[in-house]
Amino acid sequence: MKKGWKRIGLGLLATTAMLTLVACGGGKDKKEASKEDSKTLEVSVDKGYVKYLEEIKGDFEKENGVTVKIIEKDMFENLDALSLDGPAGKAPDVMMSAYDRLGPLGQQGHLAEVKVDDKIYNETDKKQVTVDGKFYGAPAVIETLVMYYNKDLVKDAPKTFDDLEALGKDERFAFKGEEGKNTGFLAKWTDFYFAYGLLSGYGGYVFGDEGTNPKDVGLNNEGSIEGIQYATDWFQKTWPKGMMDIKAAGDFVTSQFTEGKAAAIIDGPWAAANYKETGLNFGVAKIPTLKNGKEYQAFGGGKAWVISNYSKNKEMGQKFIDYVTNDDNQNKFYEMTQEVPANNNSRKFATEQNNELTNAVIAQYENAKPMPNIPEMAEVWAGGENLMFDAASGKKTPKEAADAAVKVIKENIDQKYGE
Repeated sequence: MKKGWKRIGLGLLATTAMLTLVACGGGKDKKEASKEDSKTLEVSVDKGYVKYLEEIKGDFEKENGVTVKIIEKDMFENLDALSLDGPAGKAPDVMMSAYDRLGPLGQQGHLAEVKVDDKIYNETDKKQVTVDGKFYGAPAVIETLVMYYNKDLVKDAPKTFDDLEALGKDERFAFKGEEGKNTGFLAKWTDFYFAYGLLSGYGGYVFGDEGTNPKDVGLNNEGSIEGIQYATDWFQKTWPKGMMDIKAAGDFVTSQFTEGKAAAIIDGPWAAANYKETGLNFGVAKIPTLKNGKEYQAFGGGKAWVISNYSKNKEMGQKFIDYVTNDDNQNKFYEMTQEVPANNNSRKFATEQNNELTNAVIAQYENAKPMPNIPEMAEVWAGGENLMFDAASGKKTPKEAADAAVKVIKENIDQKYGE
């Protein structure tokens, strides 16, 4: 998958206002809003999933006497258009949604409540699709950040941040042009999405009550500040200046890794295809244990199957998502897409295939924190954008940077969501 997380989070900012306006509109009395053929179930997915659905839909059609019409359309386009297409009778019955889009869409009435099989998901999986105590999707895919390492430069995957610090002192990775700087280990911590696992591992959090209480922002607590201080030391004492460039740091990390100038980096599973294309001899593992002995708690996310609340075929839609998320079909999903299935039984099946990337994602996901899927999360992306830069550049102390970011986040939440 493409690097979708930041796009997902920022997408909330752009779409929430539009969704709210249309949610109040009607149009349900129009004849066009009803499906002419109740024996047809429309399912819309990204191009990469079309072959998979073509492969498995036959048995479902026979068992239920229905035709599954597959529509190829970008997931984000589907979600952004739902508020308009739904009332107009043009939305598909079933589609996929990023986990953190479920909150706004569910709360504003665009998604139907669904039933989820408790036996095939763990608590983290269920939290990803829960909004106000209701399920608005069936988990399909899990994702989180992992560590990539160059097997030609390091014999074994680093296990601790002590190991990474050792790489940061290794003369093989001295950065030419900046004396004393080193690229042995790199992480795009100017990006809040990448930095969150560090802050969370030290005790920071986005919202209280497991991501549901926007009045409690924990990004400037003692633990979070300690994490920011640790990152600041890397920026100021070890990394080249290019790592502080908010816009270009990601490209810098990628180029250093693919050119053999960085031994280990943190990136998402979507980056693997690019690294393969370069012919790099790389491995993938879970992110090393932090200096405080805790795990790196990156955001956990992925995608779920959802049903349009405007669908006239909700019952058949439920049957379809039950079918597509069962063990056999999630196993087939993994075989055809190599994306990690959310179904825990299929996750075990995927682990047994001995794919390094798959196993790293699954291992890291065990420590992942579900990304809050309430609308207020949009303000965290905006408010946290300069959090790490302000500290790393020396413009503010870690505490001042954290306090300033939280002040912006809280003010924006009060302004947009306050009663």
